[in-house]
Amino acid sequence: MPVAETELHYENPYQLLVAVMLSAQCTDKRVNQSTPAIFRKYPTVKQLSKARFEELFPLIKSISYPNNKTKHLIAMAQKVVAEYGGEIPMDVKELVKLPGVGRKTANVITSVIDKQPNMAVDTHVYRVSKRIGLASSKAKTPLAVEKELTRYIPQNLIHKAHHWLILHGRYVCTARNPKCNECGLAEGCNYFTKSKRKKNESFEN
Repeated sequence: MPVAETELHYENPYQLLVAVMLSAQCTDKRVNQSTPAIFRKYPTVKQLSKARFEELFPLIKSISYPNNKTKHLIAMAQKVVAEYGGEIPMDVKELVKLPGVGRKTANVITSVIDKQPNMAVDTHVYRVSKRIGLASSKAKTPLAVEKELTRYIPQNLIHKAHHWLILHGRYVCTARNPKCNECGLAEGCNYFTKSKRKKNESFEN
């Protein structure tokens, strides 16, 4: 997968931050259907900071947790304007200070926009890295998985590896019924090796 990048549609850091905040527990496809109307009405973070809840909510009501996300988007924009001069900070420590922005979102923004060696661990990255064996059984939390991945993946590849893992989990190494027979990583995958051994043992018995 030589071209591995986010499937969220955006044109600048502000738009990506909005899209990533909306994507929590929601599909990128659904987010991409909603963001054009948001960006038409609020083309800049300054304009979003002046939005009223009852104006923004209808634009994202089809997305999961629209109440909280509406509040977080407005509060985020207000803080960016008030404390960062309207510029989205490109620092994880600063980004997580924004309402509705956690470490995963901050890692996505900095790795996608600035190609910083930060690994965002969502459900796909967590599942795939554990299955393949890129993260050990000792890594029980997203942060623990993040630390192991960033320790062993070359720094210049981390921003791309994030998307490799996400896309692999989304289309091949799915949560249910992973497509092991179509997977180019099968021979080096712990999950595949164990599954193959179990099948052989059951056949022999």
